[in-house]
Amino acid sequence: MGMFSESVDVRCTPDGQPLELSWAGRQYLVCAEPSRWYERRQWWAEESRAPLGSGPGLVDHEIWRVQVQAVQRDAAELLTLDLTRHIGSGRWRLLRIHDALQPKTA
Repeated sequence: MGMFSESVDVRCTPDGQPLELSWAGRQYLVCAEPSRWYERRQWWAEESRAPLGSGPGLVDHEIWRVQVQAVQRDAAELLTLDLTRHIGSGRWRLLRIHDALQPKTA
């Protein structure tokens, strides 16, 4: 598994579920039902104080695990990625690549 913190562009369904993404100059389609959960972050290490009413975006990260496939004719490889969306800005970041770094066997 590879750990990252890289910006990605994500297009979502009307209810906020990732549908496709652009990363490293390539387009990917989400090809399986994504999973969503929340993780606690150490906000006190990044912020000097918590503004009143900022709990949902400050305390938790929204994480989505998506399985994607590159949009091109010969792309058969599936990647499993963890993405996070910043609640305040709506910006997306790539956090983890689960199976892209495994060696391929002949």
